[in-house]
Amino acid sequence: MIFLSPDRRSRLTPLLHAYWRFSRGMTLGVRGCVIDEAGRVLLVRHSYTPGWHFPGGGVEVGQTMRAALADELKQEANVELAGEPRLVGLYLNSRASRRDHVALYRIDDWRQPAPFVPTREILEAGFFALEALPEDTTRGTRERIDEMFAGRERSEIW
Repeated sequence: MIFLSPDRRSRLTPLLHAYWRFSRGMTLGVRGCVIDEAGRVLLVRHSYTPGWHFPGGGVEVGQTMRAALADELKQEANVELAGEPRLVGLYLNSRASRRDHVALYRIDDWRQPAPFVPTREILEAGFFALEALPEDTTRGTRERIDEMFAGRERSEIW
């Protein structure tokens, strides 16, 4: 659902984070760095928060991180895992909440059975060359890309 302009964060986001803070002791999310044969990375643009991000989302109670990753890739970009994703790292996402953590995976072996079709949640998805990322790619996404591809020292903070 589009709450506000995709260039701004929804006013509901802080309320949802407050709810999650009290309903869950800690939140865990997954993101996938999907790399195509040309070395480009897959990024998505949401309807409810600004910028371009790796596809991903929350891990539900009783769900494995791999299953959550597979679900989010399918939902957000119509990408299916064809091999095992490689865990890059676990990060504290303190900008969202001091209780939020993100597992980032690198995905080299995948398939896309049909092109991505925009949804109410994901407005755009596309592959971008490392030197030609969209201008509004988020800081955290850029930093993870630099860590994986440019030799930047890995941070523990998203």
